[in-house]
This record gives sequence, structure tokens and C-alpha cells, in this order.
Amino acid sequence: MYIILAYDVGKKRVQKVMRICRKYLHHTQNSVFEGVITDAALERLKRELQDKIYKEADSIVVFRFESLKYTAREEIGAVPIFENIID
Repeated sequence: MYIILAYDVGKKRVQKVMRICRKYLHHTQNSVFEGVITDAALERLKRELQDKIYKEADSIVVFRFESLKYTAREEIGAVPIFENIID
């Protein structure tokens, strides 16, 4: 399946969340990751993220696409290139 993951977390947890997401997905925007992932890997990703965030203050949104048949991606403006290298 293909997912888009966006997060809004406190400053102290941003790097931790980013490192976890980079293990599974491609970094496409400041707080956005996307990519193809298996069900099992998605469950591991969600479990790891749940352990690092404060559920009362942070949020993570996962958009799931079972098929890419009806999707399209369009970029407008400056598109940053992020590499999946853990700092």
C-alpha cells in the first residue's frame, strides 16, 4: 500500500519522529513522509511513533491508498529534496 504521513509534534520530539519515519518512508516535505509500505511495516512504524509522542499534544495523520490507480502527484513551487540520511 502507499501512504502519506504528516506529523505535528513538539520541538523536543521532532528529530526522534523524523528518524523513525526515515526508516520506513521518503521525506518529501518538512513534516511529511510518503512511500510504499507493507501492512506489517506500517504497524511497526505506528507502534514506534506512539512510543515517542505525547498523545495529548502531538498528532500524526496517515493517509492510506490501497491502489495508486486513481492518484496523481503534482508539485508547485520550490520542491525541497530531502535525503533519507539519519543525522
